[in-house]
Amino acid sequence: MSPPRARRIDELDVLRGFALSGILVVNALLMAGPYTVFGGGPGSSGADRVAAWAVTALVTAKFYVLFSFLFGYSFALQARSARRAGAAFAPRHLRRTAGLFVLGAAHAVLLYPGDVLTTYAVLALVLYGLRGLGVRALLRVAAALLLLLAALLLGYGLLTVALTEPVTAASYAPGDAARAAAYRGETSSVLGTHLRDLPAALGTDLLYAPAMLAAFLGGLAAAKSRLAERRGRDRAWLRRTALRLLPPGLGGGAVAACCASGPLDGRWFLVGQAVTVLTAPALATSYACGLLLLLTGRTGTRRPAVAGVLAAAGRMALTHYLTQSLVLACVFSGYGPGLYDRAGTVTVLIGCVLLYAVQLALGARLSTRTRYGPAEWVLRAVTSARRPEGRPRTVTRPAWTAARPASRSDPRRSAEPGDGVRPAP
Repeated sequence: MSPPRARRIDELDVLRGFALSGILVVNALLMAGPYTVFGGGPGSSGADRVAAWAVTALVTAKFYVLFSFLFGYSFALQARSARRAGAAFAPRHLRRTAGLFVLGAAHAVLLYPGDVLTTYAVLALVLYGLRGLGVRALLRVAAALLLLLAALLLGYGLLTVALTEPVTAASYAPGDAARAAAYRGETSSVLGTHLRDLPAALGTDLLYAPAMLAAFLGGLAAAKSRLAERRGRDRAWLRRTALRLLPPGLGGGAVAACCASGPLDGRWFLVGQAVTVLTAPALATSYACGLLLLLTGRTGTRRPAVAGVLAAAGRMALTHYLTQSLVLACVFSGYGPGLYDRAGTVTVLIGCVLLYAVQLALGARLSTRTRYGPAEWVLRAVTSARRPEGRPRTVTRPAWTAARPASRSDPRRSAEPGDGVRPAP
């Protein structure tokens, strides 16, 4: 039997694995209780409040932006893959979208109503319709979506500040107590609570759908211009981009944290969300460039040990995402010990570190035995309408640019014709 083929470490997989950490943190805090993401209710410790403030400033929305950007980038790669296989892309994309929607609906009902997979599936159809736009047009549409959403949130937020009185946590206490009891109850109680929470969760997803779509379009534009191939090893560009975008990203995160976790009261929450919509992409980009810079040696070589572990998690991102929700649901709901609204913010964050470490270790081990995680296997089978084939491939060397430009004088001409990917202008 011949040895397994070497799998090249791709920067998109590394970034996807990195994004999983932030998604885990935010979802865990939201699933842990009504106030955990804000530092706890009345009487919470100072450490919990500081931790929640830091999470809002540095994590909330940033990692979802990065993950959504990578989704858009991968869309173009899937189109190229379909062309290389001689298959029509539209049926593949529709099947993949349907499979993602079904997984998301099951996830929302069984594990966590705040699911984004169904929203991703719907927006993927919009992305398909806009695939023919050029790079500049995609970026203009993305910028317009962000500006319109930010204006809506800012206007409504300022009206809230001007026309309403601060709301105390005590006014929500009876409803929160009933919800906590339902989440800690039997399986039927948990499922019923999920179903009751679904309309509000869908409304939130609809409200922030423009920001997700903008990130999709940004990723598609980056793929069309072959950003990873042109800049993946460029340390000067990575350093310059990370440093330029870090101040506005951190500044916006600090404003959002002040609006959500104090010292400003809850009326300012939507104002902070407007600032987040405009500045989260900057901080997410700074994080991504900073990570790639840390994993790049001065000679341009990659550090395969850390990169390989993150890449393994990124290749099984859907499996890890669903596993995270399963573990969190078992911990905080009546599926398990029912710790809903009983764990502080710091405690939840420590648990996130342990869970993510276990996932990284298991993902790295599993990647040496199989090419796909269970969820990826199912989604790939649905997408290709056949049983996935292929031998396991082990990570043996880093190779961050999967496609070599066709011409050294003009690397932008490497886009394949007919895949909906145009060279950068």
